[in-house]
Amino acid sequence: MATIHIRKGTSADVDLIFHFIRELAIYEKALDEVTTDEVMLREALFGDNARAYPLICEMDGEAVGFAIYFYNFSTWLGKYGIFLEDLYVSPDSRGHGAGKALLRHLAKLAVDEGCGRFEWNVLDWNEPSIKFYEACGAVPMSEWVGYRLQGDALDKFVADEVR
Repeated sequence: MATIHIRKGTSADVDLIFHFIRELAIYEKALDEVTTDEVMLREALFGDNARAYPLICEMDGEAVGFAIYFYNFSTWLGKYGIFLEDLYVSPDSRGHGAGKALLRHLAKLAVDEGCGRFEWNVLDWNEPSIKFYEACGAVPMSEWVGYRLQGDALDKFVADEVR
């Protein structure tokens, strides 16, 4: 049985985090959508205005995965929540409890901090992850549809070019 340890990421982990982000993007068939780099990550995760937090999952002392989370707020509950932006475990390390350990660590953090929710998104085609999340007791929020403004669309909207 492997020994799994979850720790807070540090600025020394930026290259590792970037490596995992790229592996995740390859898995999700979206590597061309990764526009960040190590400098941007260091500032976003460890700079003075950092608002997202990395976790590193180690198995027998070797980094095998990561998670990035941030806090959101539910007006209906009147409580903060944790939103899991990314969770990734390298393919060779899957099936040994690393992903579950990351999820459990964040769920415990949410409970310990009095959060009302622990949420994340999953691609609709990612059947292995969907099965994993449902086996952990998570339920899909099928009545909600996510929307996003980014890039040119975001800039045009701000400039009032979209009517």
